[in-house]
Amino acid sequence: MKAIIFARVSTLEQREAGNSIPAQITRLQSYCDRKGFQVVETYSFDESAYKTKRDEFDKFLDLIGKMKEKVAVCFDKVDRLSRNIFDPRIAWLYEKSTSGTIELHFVSDNQVINDNLSAGEKTHFGINLVMAKAYSDAISDNVKRAYEKMRANGQWTGKAPIGYLNQKVDERKSVVPDPKTAHFVRKIFEMYASGNASVKMIRNEIAELGLTSSVGKPLSVSMIAHILNNPFYYGEMRSKGVLYPHKYEPLISKHLYNQCQMVLKGWHTKRTQYAAKPYIFRGLLPCANCGCLMSPETAKGKFIYYSCTNAKGICKRVYVPEKVLLKPIQEVLERFQRLSQEVIDEVVNGMKKAGGDQAEFHRKAIAGMREEYDQIQAKLDRYLDLVADGLLSKQDYEKKVVAIKDRQQEINYKLEAYTKADETFYLTAGRVLSLAKRAKDIFDSSEPDEKRAFLNYLLQNPRVDGKKLIFSLRSPFNHILEFSDCSTGLREQDSNLQPTP
Repeated sequence: MKAIIFARVSTLEQREAGNSIPAQITRLQSYCDRKGFQVVETYSFDESAYKTKRDEFDKFLDLIGKMKEKVAVCFDKVDRLSRNIFDPRIAWLYEKSTSGTIELHFVSDNQVINDNLSAGEKTHFGINLVMAKAYSDAISDNVKRAYEKMRANGQWTGKAPIGYLNQKVDERKSVVPDPKTAHFVRKIFEMYASGNASVKMIRNEIAELGLTSSVGKPLSVSMIAHILNNPFYYGEMRSKGVLYPHKYEPLISKHLYNQCQMVLKGWHTKRTQYAAKPYIFRGLLPCANCGCLMSPETAKGKFIYYSCTNAKGICKRVYVPEKVLLKPIQEVLERFQRLSQEVIDEVVNGMKKAGGDQAEFHRKAIAGMREEYDQIQAKLDRYLDLVADGLLSKQDYEKKVVAIKDRQQEINYKLEAYTKADETFYLTAGRVLSLAKRAKDIFDSSEPDEKRAFLNYLLQNPRVDGKKLIFSLRSPFNHILEFSDCSTGLREQDSNLQPTP
């Protein structure tokens, strides 16, 4: 009779406990020789027999299905066949063997399944399948308990998120910030917290900067959204809906994470059945009395009104025309418009002169950090030479490297921040002032969605009290408003612009 040998392992322990694939094949080949079987095919691979998806095993079944004559299919044990009694593949093989199409031989279990199977042998085979599943279930339970204990101790049990690396620290598995990607993650949170960048916009900018996935491709929009919703970055890890504090270095503050969650809720608030309609203040204005959002609606096809949704049932519904809410904003933009180019140039030049000492401080700080970075790198090179010469063990080298690498990474972050501030501060100041001067023209010529994004960038803590819009301006626009009034000799006139209490 022709025979097919089947050998499988799924864990490292099995490979090292006499159950390796070569050991199985040797036993099965010896068995076939004793039985006088002609081995026509040998299948061997690493694959779990507990999971539903078994690609390699399916190829093996395809071969059996194509056999034109009776064949002996040889396994070392029943658990090499399957650890899942509910697997339909097992029922298929059992039916073919009891119908005489094939024979199943389990060498170490001393069992053969064929068309002459007795009731006792059937029971024996069923018990072996159940025991194989029970063994896998017990392992699964032990792993779950171990993982639960690790999570309770603040240890992450999976692959490190983007921005981190899985590494060994003092011979123990750990998760450390990735010096190549951690700053990208921070930038993602900072951009989204501003409220002026969508997930898609962030994805495009981060892709241009060079952040890629583990397979070298730009991150998808859904991956950016996953990062923004992952509490791991501020110090907590989520597993099956439960949060556990972890012991690894956070990349952002919890405050920044919460800011992003508030922005995310704001976007979700806008996704209503009216989301396609062009309302300037949609999702931006809460009621000063109860905190519920002001809801927009259109009357007679052209007049837009806002009223409190009164979700808490404590407000009287008051309809406020959109043009009334826009009036104080237009007044502020008109005051920006009075800002002269001479004042813009004077302010920027004054900042440069007054900032001379600060610029010198920046230059010295950057030089000092670069010097320290080079010293650390030289020390790392010396340690590596000692390892190469056999004067320092690899274990001692790794212990020494951990602490100074952390300091080197910290210097990298600071260098990036200082350099960025030093290069862009005055340029940004001039651009912001020029933008403020043109703000009214930009606002008037924009589409409703663009106006909403502009207001979200300009206004701080806006709310509606009765029919009055109350708001303050975000920095630096609050200071620019003072410059614009000074440049025309005007005092601040009465408007609905009020400071946030």
